[in-house]
Amino acid sequence: MPIRWSRTLPKGAEPSTITVKLDPSGRWSVSLLINDEAIQPLPKVDKAIGIDAGITNLITTSDGEKVANPKHFAKFYQKLRRAQKRLSRKHKGSRNRHQARLKVARVHAQIRDARQDFLHKLTTRLVRENQTIVAESLAVKNMGQNRKLARAISDAAWGELMRQLAYKAAWYGRNFVQLDRWFPGFKTCSKCGHKVDLLPLNIREWDCPQCEAHHERDVNAALNHLAAGQAVLVCGATVRPEESKSRKAGARKQKPKS
Repeated sequence: MPIRWSRTLPKGAEPSTITVKLDPSGRWSVSLLINDEAIQPLPKVDKAIGIDAGITNLITTSDGEKVANPKHFAKFYQKLRRAQKRLSRKHKGSRNRHQARLKVARVHAQIRDARQDFLHKLTTRLVRENQTIVAESLAVKNMGQNRKLARAISDAAWGELMRQLAYKAAWYGRNFVQLDRWFPGFKTCSKCGHKVDLLPLNIREWDCPQCEAHHERDVNAALNHLAAGQAVLVCGATVRPEESKSRKAGARKQKPKS
């Protein structure tokens, strides 16, 4: 069959594994596993950023840059809905149902391809421009149980974003730090370190009651992530909040039930 190469193999490279796949949309793909010696660490740069992931803005950096969430699923939602309605009307086992199923799968493939293309371009740029990238660890599976936000969280693909940052940083000699998921970056003042007790999601800007500094929620969280990540790199400091450590210590002191 005719093959469209996504990229040429490096000179002298011999594949150690060849994987042939057929996806639900009817597309064949061939993956070649090689040792590419052309991938070398990038020249060091004197720049570090913290990242805060979100839904309206996919990421907000400690520099104040905001990358809007393209919401790929929302763009194709009506097209997918029409294709799924047509599929539901076809008789099971018929040729028409098979063709309708392929059309649904192709829309899903369009969404997946658009999302992957956007994330690859974004993560490659972040890794090239920064020596150190600090982000939070996100319990995406747990957050996906929120019925109101499950679709938006899945569409944002935070897990894939972090995965790409991790392996590209390893490839190109960059530092990628992921903080503990309980680190209170969004409700800690990046100026004086004061932590507020409660900060609902609908509050996007707030003033520190201690030093009266004005904060934009996402930028403040990104600044705190950067500071904590640099502490981890320099001295291996823990970024786990004190209350979670005390809970963990208390759990160890408990005697087993008889």
